[in-house]
Amino acid sequence: MRLITRDVRILITKNHGGDLIGAIIGALLLAASAFPGVVLAEIESSNKLTQGCVPVASWWIPGKEKISGNEIISRLVNKSVVLLGEMHDNSEHHRWQLQMLAALYAVRPNMVIGFEMFPRRVQKVLDRWVIGELSVTEFLTAVDWKNSWGIDENLYLPLFHFARMNRVPMLALNIDMQLRKKIHANGFDNVPENEREGLTNPAAPSDAYLNYLRPIYEEHEHKEKKQQEISNNNLDFERFVRGQQLWDRAMAEALYSALDRPGKPLLVGIMGSGHIKYGYGVPHQLRDLDVTDVAMLLPWDSTKSCEGLVAGFADAVFGIASSFGTTDSKSHSQLGIRFEVIDNGFYILQVEKNSIAEKAGIQDHDTIIEIAGLAVKKTNDIVEIIRRQAPGTWLPLKVKRKNEIVVIIAKFPTIIK
Repeated sequence: MRLITRDVRILITKNHGGDLIGAIIGALLLAASAFPGVVLAEIESSNKLTQGCVPVASWWIPGKEKISGNEIISRLVNKSVVLLGEMHDNSEHHRWQLQMLAALYAVRPNMVIGFEMFPRRVQKVLDRWVIGELSVTEFLTAVDWKNSWGIDENLYLPLFHFARMNRVPMLALNIDMQLRKKIHANGFDNVPENEREGLTNPAAPSDAYLNYLRPIYEEHEHKEKKQQEISNNNLDFERFVRGQQLWDRAMAEALYSALDRPGKPLLVGIMGSGHIKYGYGVPHQLRDLDVTDVAMLLPWDSTKSCEGLVAGFADAVFGIASSFGTTDSKSHSQLGIRFEVIDNGFYILQVEKNSIAEKAGIQDHDTIIEIAGLAVKKTNDIVEIIRRQAPGTWLPLKVKRKNEIVVIIAKFPTIIK
């Protein structure tokens, strides 16, 4: 059956059955009712499979075989931690996450949902949101969403509403951006313990993780480096790895800290897929904390090549229709960057893969100092301009990259209907 709402599209394949699917459908209908203006448009059955590596609406164990949705849920119900990955600006990934939250809640309602999107300093705001004390506007303002995360909030609001409607605690998994920058610049041991937000030294990375990170680092950081700078590259790469590990460790420790809550709840982590793949990131840090019963679930665009879908990539992947969301005008009005405001512009924390920003040549750790010829000083200087950018137009940006000023043209694609 397929349940479609204005804000949520949830797919349930026909091989689900019995009381479990009834409970799940009830939870999904309850979740849909949390969103003002939602209209139930269609309920229909379908068992059509599309071409591709992982067909839409099907579960696969990488390197092994297809698996039913019922079997997936039965394997998850007794886990301590379930990690749900995402590409941050992919709306269909977030719909899948909502589906999984509803399915898990139906069989294990004692749940805590952890979000990469929030630093620990806003935990009290999350608590107030869950118990209904804040409006959406008040909530987003109090967590400083535009500065601390910056991705379109409409992609995440259904998840937040689900937690609030069911009074499921939300957990801030991240640490403050300034702390990560301080550790990156000075080294972990040189940051006073009372300034570390409880963060401990990450477990050493595996060789496989280093091999995985190396091409990512080279692609995003040093496309134009010369051969004679290899020694410096190696030092920079070590710092890059350290930064990724701190991110992974922070989220693992936050999840670990919630294990002793009353009733030993199921901990569900919402985070970027890069922190989950192959078990290199957060799962590796959880194992170092003696948490081994962790499930890694990832969405998989149905048209992607099977090349990377090997044993160990994840415990299971779910086929997602990659075309969903591509005709949404908002998706074309995003550069695809995570940033924070600093004194002289916008410091780029992360450039999303295959985004407008990446195609334009923007790199992690660049600082945007001008946009459309205007100096930028506060978040709205860039957010509003980007959101108003019409499809098919070009946007000039002036970027500071180390000690160099670079002019970049971001090209917004024409929407193809």
